Amino acid sequence: MTEPTKPNIQEPRAERYNPHAIEGKWQEQWEKDGLYTFNEDAPGEKYYALTMFPYPSGNLHIGHWYANVAPDARARWMRMRGFNVLFPMGFDAFGLPAENAAIKNNIDPAIWTYKSIEYMTGQFRRMGTMIDWSRQFATSDPEYYRWNQWFFIEFYKRGLAYKKDGLVNWCPKDQTVLANEQVVNGACERCGTPVERRNLNQWYLRITDYADELLDFTHTDMPDKVRLMQTNWIGKSVGAEVTFDTPAGPETVFTTRPDTLMGATFMVLAPEHAKVAALTTPEQRGAVEAYVKAAGRKTDVERQQEGEKTGVFTGSFATHPISGHQVPIWVADYVLATYGSGSIMAVPAHDERDFAFARAFDLPIQEVIRAQGAEPLGDHPEAPYSGEGLIVNSGEFDGMPGGKASIAAIVEKLEAQGIAKAKTTYRLRDWLFARQRYWGTPVPFIHCQKCGMQPVPYDQLPVELPKNVEFTPTGQSPLKLDREWQNTTCPNCGGPAERDTDTMDTFVDSSWYMYRYLSPHYDGGPFDPGKAKLLPVDLYTGGIEHAILHLLYSRFWTKVMRDMGLTTQHEPFAMLRNQGMILGEDGEKMSKSRGNVIDPDNLVREYGADTVRTFLMFIAPWELGGPWDSQGINGPAKWLGRVWNLYFEDKVSGPEEKITEADVRFAVHSALKKVGDDFERMSFNTIISTLMELTNALVKAKRSPVYGTPVWDEALDIFNRMLAPIAPHIAEEIWQERGQAGSVHTAQWPQVDEAAAVRDTVTIGVQVSGKVRGEVSISKTATQEEALAAARANEEVAKHLEGKTVVKEIYVPGRIINIVAK
Repeated sequence: MTEPTKPNIQEPRAERYNPHAIEGKWQEQWEKDGLYTFNEDAPGEKYYALTMFPYPSGNLHIGHWYANVAPDARARWMRMRGFNVLFPMGFDAFGLPAENAAIKNNIDPAIWTYKSIEYMTGQFRRMGTMIDWSRQFATSDPEYYRWNQWFFIEFYKRGLAYKKDGLVNWCPKDQTVLANEQVVNGACERCGTPVERRNLNQWYLRITDYADELLDFTHTDMPDKVRLMQTNWIGKSVGAEVTFDTPAGPETVFTTRPDTLMGATFMVLAPEHAKVAALTTPEQRGAVEAYVKAAGRKTDVERQQEGEKTGVFTGSFATHPISGHQVPIWVADYVLATYGSGSIMAVPAHDERDFAFARAFDLPIQEVIRAQGAEPLGDHPEAPYSGEGLIVNSGEFDGMPGGKASIAAIVEKLEAQGIAKAKTTYRLRDWLFARQRYWGTPVPFIHCQKCGMQPVPYDQLPVELPKNVEFTPTGQSPLKLDREWQNTTCPNCGGPAERDTDTMDTFVDSSWYMYRYLSPHYDGGPFDPGKAKLLPVDLYTGGIEHAILHLLYSRFWTKVMRDMGLTTQHEPFAMLRNQGMILGEDGEKMSKSRGNVIDPDNLVREYGADTVRTFLMFIAPWELGGPWDSQGINGPAKWLGRVWNLYFEDKVSGPEEKITEADVRFAVHSALKKVGDDFERMSFNTIISTLMELTNALVKAKRSPVYGTPVWDEALDIFNRMLAPIAPHIAEEIWQERGQAGSVHTAQWPQVDEAAAVRDTVTIGVQVSGKVRGEVSISKTATQEEALAAARANEEVAKHLEGKTVVKEIYVPGRIINIVAK
């Protein structure tokens, strides 16, 4: 990297701030000089800052800007503090949107994707970021997805990748498996056909092997909300398995509250449960089959949403393992086949979902836990009691404390009777990894009738997607139809074989991409182990909507890589921070259908990139977001104009200000201290507020004797450096016009003069008979006599005391002076 030089442009400096005259030239100059190209051997402690890479949708929207400009400002600040900052960017390029575009527009997904990448890269550059574009890649590059395939084979050899039958969303028209996000209102996103749930042979990754470790967050600093979401998603539950006898054989259910066993008044099976057919009586068969079919059109997410409970009686009963009572067996879609055994014992008196179901179908509710001092629930309680309380109506367990205090003892007794055994379960399921789509990483396996399933040899990777494929009207994956690509030879026996036609879930692409930036063209592995000193990512930023998919999968991937010996890191990122969302001006999420989408390109054409950057950091606390304000952007635009005038306008109209050098140094260094603290905690809106306040102070100081002194020059220099991370173009222009060496973006962040940042004086309002008539600046240690003398000497105060008799004088140190006069 070389220090930038002034662009060879002989145009005179504009009298008024004109972002369009400076932004393009500096972007071009920075790129020419390689200003942002990361050099790992450069001095300074490494700092790896990364923002989640976008999908190449064809256009950066205002949300991309909001997600990127604030982390860019902080990365710039870290660099000015002397850190050697890596700040790369790429594109998460595989996925369904490109395939849908191919079907709709009859265009190759690769053509659509790479055209989008080209345009979006230009938009990023116009944003004025310090991205190192020399490390850019797309996950659809064979050079990248080769290592997806290598990882998959390694996972397979370690027993972490496997095939098994599993329930999937199936589109009967397109003849393909759909991810949950492809199912909209129970129908296929592509064709609108009602989706079915089918049991198909699929690829999985054994993420559940790392469930307990994924619950350990000691090696990463993540927001509490993300930790809670991941913890709930993993859903570790400690309890017991209890076995009920049924006409179709023993059925084992899992419960976290074995202390409520005597309150089980019915049993519920998931619609997909293997025993449903066997337990359904002839009289109930039609109703059960219709219900199972309807439930198959819903995703697991839809089935877990709040709302009216639905279900159907099978006609059969189970035997309670302690009381021997017959409890009816129902089918209901609020029970998932993927959790526990796919069946539950329902305790409606002490569980909200069971209670709602019992009320809906008039099923018995038996109280077995009672709050201390509470009255019995009765036969028709208004709500369930889910606290711990005391056990009642439970025979030998009566009087014992409910909940954790007695669960272990109860399970021990039930185990001795052969009724139950201690069990820990997880909500987390193994990662369904395969998709019947085209635009993704081909699964690197070959199926041979003689040798069975064989991994593709490493030296034959990558298995590339075929080109010029034909998308059928049904939307079926071209890999299923391309016999030339599908036919191959077995790597074991050399006989005829067929390639696996599945592609990988695109979340694999984002699970380890942060490692590839270290050496994007390395050929000896996923990344060069010699670059491991750059790990982990020091600050990772992106939306919280990725908390339980991308962020969880990337943590899992890193832990497997560690166990493979590829890294010593436990986590992919040391710190994670989430931005909020920019909403439409109507307060709703932006969408074309609502007509509330904001186009950042139009804003840049009107206001310039620095103004858009500044407004997006100023509009709301970055982690919260908020609605767009089409009038609000004028404020930052005018502010940058005032900043320009502060440096380049010689005369300022107005009366002379009585401002001292100490006043100016206090304003500058107290602002510098606050801005540094706010950058550390990523409070970008308050950074800009502080800079705006400082601008006002310096505009006043320009009408004072301080103007033109060394203190004034120091103030302008420090302000320029503080401005640089926020508005990089105007800051660079100011820096060069002031004749400074190199670039403001490689200049050192200024040091706070702690003594200057603390006032030994305090400004106090002076009241005359209760009305403020002036103010005085006095020493913090001033005596009452000194404070009152300064107040009487104030011209405005003296004017209001003229001809009057002072009755009383009040001085509250550091706060108020009040002179009562008649």
